Amino acid sequence: MSEASEEVTPDAGTSEGVDAESSEVNTVEAKKKKKKKKNKGQVLKYTTIDPASKSNTKLSWGFGGPRDEYNRPTPALTAQSNYGSLNADFIIPTHKKKIYLTFDEGYENGYTSQILDTLKAKKVKAVFFVTKPYAEANGDLVKRMIKEGHIVGNHSVHHPADGLPAHSLDYQTNEVKELHSYIKENFDYDMFLFRYPAGIYSEQSLAVVQNCGYRSVFWSFAHADWDPDKQPDPTSALKKLEDNLHPGAIYLLHAVSATNTQILGSFIDDARAEGYTLGFYTDTIPGVGN
Repeated sequence: MSEASEEVTPDAGTSEGVDAESSEVNTVEAKKKKKKKKNKGQVLKYTTIDPASKSNTKLSWGFGGPRDEYNRPTPALTAQSNYGSLNADFIIPTHKKKIYLTFDEGYENGYTSQILDTLKAKKVKAVFFVTKPYAEANGDLVKRMIKEGHIVGNHSVHHPADGLPAHSLDYQTNEVKELHSYIKENFDYDMFLFRYPAGIYSEQSLAVVQNCGYRSVFWSFAHADWDPDKQPDPTSALKKLEDNLHPGAIYLLHAVSATNTQILGSFIDDARAEGYTLGFYTDTIPGVGN
């Protein structure tokens, strides 16, 4: 005659209970990791515009100019008013003390990994605008940008020095789409922000970029940081970055710059001390951000 088996409930004070609790914790942690969304970029859908209906008069975007009472450059506010309807950002129109960091990557000068280290330590997300040659030569860095939650932006295939408007509509479209396809195929990432080579654009090129499913990102602050052989003094450069803090600022920094790499951490700390937060760019895009 067999004895009835007795069900034993593991007690927290027994090894069985500890094992059960440990198993539950591991299960919860595993679910948390599984829920963590992979950084795959964004797919933006905009109304198609006939580029031929827009002016192809070449416009060059620089930096500086008069300021309003919030220290915002008025030329950026004017450009935002004129071209914002074509999904272009020259400044984020807000009075909130929030700024956005963007880096241009035409070629690697040995500083991007240090910049990424600083951003990680300071818990800041940025936008890195890369060209196709950069992505081809620096795949590990692009992978790291994506893995660490940054946005990888499109800076064109060939970075034409004479700007997109100097070329045919087909050429302009290819400059965007060829790099988009390369990044998608090799990194499983959908690019959605575009920065114009040399800051040269036209209403027609804005339409071309919008038709490619992109938002055009210019800047409301930049400084002479792009020549590795003519780097600005770190102390003076840091003061310049800080003196130009303003709500909705889009900072353009070149990643080839030793000065930018050196002062980045201090700038982030000082901006925060002034009451600014470092924003994530998708928060600025209607229907995408929170």
